[in-house]
Amino acid sequence: MLKGFRDFILRGNVVDLAVGVMVGAAFGSVVTALVKDLMTPLIAAIFKQPNFSALTFTVNGSQFLYGDFLNAFISFVIVSVTIYFFVVLPVNKLMTRFKGAPEAPKKPEDVKLLEEIRDLLKPKEVESDIV
Repeated sequence: MLKGFRDFILRGNVVDLAVGVMVGAAFGSVVTALVKDLMTPLIAAIFKQPNFSALTFTVNGSQFLYGDFLNAFISFVIVSVTIYFFVVLPVNKLMTRFKGAPEAPKKPEDVKLLEEIRDLLKPKEVESDIV
């Protein structure tokens, strides 16, 4: 029973998953700090209001707290933009650099032959001596 458990734990995908979860949690705290400490104060400097939770409107005596939704939406957009520009783009550039340029897919031999036949069957332009 212990041998089976050891084999399960030491399989590559379980270890990779555990490492991925730990790196993701650590990265989440980095992104949260970046948004909270740098991006949110930048937004507050631009709009002169760092927290929109006090924004409300009332309809027939019912109060709608749309400021909390606005805070959550702005945080989502900031996190998404931050992840895209500071993680996705650099990683894609690194992956392209390591892999090199992607190869163009090769055409099958029958497609090449059909293209040659097509080119041979095209009508040729006739030069005219009439001016």
